[in-house]
Amino acid sequence: MTISMLQEAFSTFIRTHGLERHFQRLAFFDIGKRPGADNALASTLAKQLVSASSAPAEALIDSLGTHAGGLTEAQADKIRQDVGLNEIGQGKAQRWWTHLWHCYRNPFSLLLSFLATVSYFTDDPMGAVVIGSMVALGTLIRFLQETRSNKAAEKLKSMVSNTATVLRRSITEAVLGKTREYFNLPEQQHQVHKVEIPISRLVPGDIIALSAGDMIPADVRLLSAKHLFVSQAAMTGESLPVEKFAQQMNPATSNPLDLDNLCFMGTNVISGAATAVIVNTGKNTYFGMLAERVLKTDRSPTAFQRGVNEVSWLLIRFMLVMVPIVLLINGFTKHDWWSASLFALSIAVGLTPEMLLMIVTATLAKGAIYLSQKKVIVKRLDAIQNFGAMNVLCTDKTGTLTQDRIFLERHTDIYGAPSDKVLEYAYLNSYHQTGLKNLLDVAVLEHAELQSKLNVASHYRKIDEIPFDFQRRRMSVIVAENENRHLLICKGAVDEILSVCSHVHTHDAISQLTPELLERIRTVTTALNEEGLRVVAVAARECMPDKESYDVVDETGLTLFGYIAFLDPPKESTAPAIEALQKHGVRVKVLTGDNDKVTAKVCREVGLVCDAILLGAQVEAMSDAELAVAVEHYDVFAKLTPLHKERIVRALRKGDHIVGFLGDGINDAPALRAADIGISVDSAVDIAKEAADIILLEKSLLVLEQGVMEGRKTFANMLKYTKMSASSNFGNVFSVLLASVFLPFLPMLPLQLLVQNLLYDFSQVAIPLDNVDAELLAKPQRWNSGAIGRFMIFFGPMSSVFDIATFALMWYVFRANTPETQTLFQSGWFVEGLLTQTLIVHMIRTRKIPFLQSRASWPLLITTATIMAVGVFLPMGPFAEYFKLQALPLSYFGWLLLILFGYMLLTQAMKGFYARRYGW
Repeated sequence: MTISMLQEAFSTFIRTHGLERHFQRLAFFDIGKRPGADNALASTLAKQLVSASSAPAEALIDSLGTHAGGLTEAQADKIRQDVGLNEIGQGKAQRWWTHLWHCYRNPFSLLLSFLATVSYFTDDPMGAVVIGSMVALGTLIRFLQETRSNKAAEKLKSMVSNTATVLRRSITEAVLGKTREYFNLPEQQHQVHKVEIPISRLVPGDIIALSAGDMIPADVRLLSAKHLFVSQAAMTGESLPVEKFAQQMNPATSNPLDLDNLCFMGTNVISGAATAVIVNTGKNTYFGMLAERVLKTDRSPTAFQRGVNEVSWLLIRFMLVMVPIVLLINGFTKHDWWSASLFALSIAVGLTPEMLLMIVTATLAKGAIYLSQKKVIVKRLDAIQNFGAMNVLCTDKTGTLTQDRIFLERHTDIYGAPSDKVLEYAYLNSYHQTGLKNLLDVAVLEHAELQSKLNVASHYRKIDEIPFDFQRRRMSVIVAENENRHLLICKGAVDEILSVCSHVHTHDAISQLTPELLERIRTVTTALNEEGLRVVAVAARECMPDKESYDVVDETGLTLFGYIAFLDPPKESTAPAIEALQKHGVRVKVLTGDNDKVTAKVCREVGLVCDAILLGAQVEAMSDAELAVAVEHYDVFAKLTPLHKERIVRALRKGDHIVGFLGDGINDAPALRAADIGISVDSAVDIAKEAADIILLEKSLLVLEQGVMEGRKTFANMLKYTKMSASSNFGNVFSVLLASVFLPFLPMLPLQLLVQNLLYDFSQVAIPLDNVDAELLAKPQRWNSGAIGRFMIFFGPMSSVFDIATFALMWYVFRANTPETQTLFQSGWFVEGLLTQTLIVHMIRTRKIPFLQSRASWPLLITTATIMAVGVFLPMGPFAEYFKLQALPLSYFGWLLLILFGYMLLTQAMKGFYARRYGW
């Protein structure tokens, strides 16, 4: 079973209901700093693990009520009854009807539903059907698209059955019948054997065996360890695996992750073997505690959700003001309160952009479909607009900017100059060592220079090896090129290698290791470490060919040849992706748990300026106010805990930024959830993919730029509809108010107003497919209810100028000024109102001159032209009587052209004034 399969199995614990979004809200990184019961629980749990780490193994085994040979099956069953299964608490899966409700519920949907209901009970079934259809269509599109995206995301993951190797003691039936005091039985009456059991059946006190590829199934204390390396990258951001020991090497720390003899649920073994006793399982692990906490946490509204709600309430407030005024004016002037009520209801519908939900959802769905073609899964439609509005991208380093693979970066002599001899010796050492090779050995063996050359290892035969151990922190192989000599090649930690060296290799000569040379060596290796490289020293010496077996005592009098240095390099797409984002107004910040030296090197290589780095310890000491200032000045943050990342993201959001977070590890989950848009990458662990709103399936991070551009196109088209619909509808209502004061009849019948509004709405159905001016994509945009309200008030009454001109035309030129001629009046305004409303689609969709400098897409041109033709046809065709309209005199259309031309000229002029003063 592969490591990825085991990680998949682990993810099934938390996949059902968003636990993964917050899995890494690791409180033990921040013990004592968070108020409330959660912090108390975290502190208690941390103290328990620190105590388990420091206790002698025998005492810990006794305190857990277990035995060095493990538990019996009966004992395990009894403990399991008390503590439960080793499973993480999960919430109930979201039912489809719950998802559908979430897609529906927002102030605007509820308002439209209310209007549809009122329309139905006031003898306007057509209006009820139209409004209800818009709500249903918008909700259904969102529901289907999000369901499809979530299913696609689920296909990225597979569930596997996972087991653990546990020690079990069996007892003879004779003994079993005499006593239940198993712990007091003599050793000879116990038979210890290894069994494979499901992870869910593990209990505290179980003794488990771990080997390469295993996932740590619970919180454990190591009892024995041999060459054990555990990957904690997903939890801490460290590129390299961590060495783990049975003994505690760092007793002073109170951070459980720094304790060398503890391993945590969700990490995995890279190499080596160990036995361990389980301290906590299920909900009592750190992971379980965090999962329980996650179930109680709601995600804060994103910028998109806040923006849509603000715009919805803006329109509702306008409606609550305008509708009563229309009702009162018409009721008192016409003395027919029932007709006035119906007309006021029509005004409420007319003031409401019924198509907003459908247009917004269809536009988002189009963006999701486009991004899916770019190998991007959009799990939540709102994320597309947030993608475009994002002006700060926070990103993890390991596995996100970097390849999450260790590469051999340099092979140098003792002075830091490139050395093929050092590379050759390192290759021979890695090639001939037995057992599971660690990541550094793999990096050496995969080095391109030796891959392309003649296989150097074929010229040597292996004589013996001296294995690695954690006391020496080095390993040696002995090879022979011919029968005249043996060559002992040793590589390991710099200090350990220097302790067994007496000479150095300098400029093809062997020299004595003097204090001056030792100082020079320290300077060179320190400089390499400062560059963020992990340095391994390489030494060798010739031996007489009279030995066939070698031991540690032979590792003396070695000659230091130089060093090999390793790095987790950036992805090739990282630098151009960051450059493209910065050009489009997105500021990139790096948030990592790795050390500052490694982070600084990676940042330099991808083109990020990192003159100053803010460390996690400094973040910890800052108040929220101080952090809010710091996040504006720093772009690189290192040695962060998961809570630090989350806190930085929240500080940026409070600073009025739209924040995206790009991460791939467990430790990124809190920040992914705290951001306006969580983004994960192809190499991410399942937990990060699940926590994200968007998943990049292609390794190239340039997809980010495409996503940002598509998000901006999506938002630009949504904003077009909102601006033009709100301003046009408001202008119509304003004209109605003026006309209602002076006219002895209704300026337009409720049926005519509803038909006009419906036709206008349908003229805009192609807006999701419209072209977007390049200027609107140059920088992030966001919802701004204040700006929309200003736009509505500025451009709305402007259309009333030409409505009043039409009133005057119909009143004075065509003598439609009595109740008997009101049908002619209403027909004239119906046509002019619909055509000006439809023209505004083209006038407001761009800051430029429409049709000349900026042309709409063909679908939008066709729909608007069709609706204008229908608007003229209705009063002139056979259906005029049905809509209580009548044919207009041909001379009317000459006047109409003048009105439309004047309307376009004034709108274009006012657009320039408005753009210069307020922006577009």
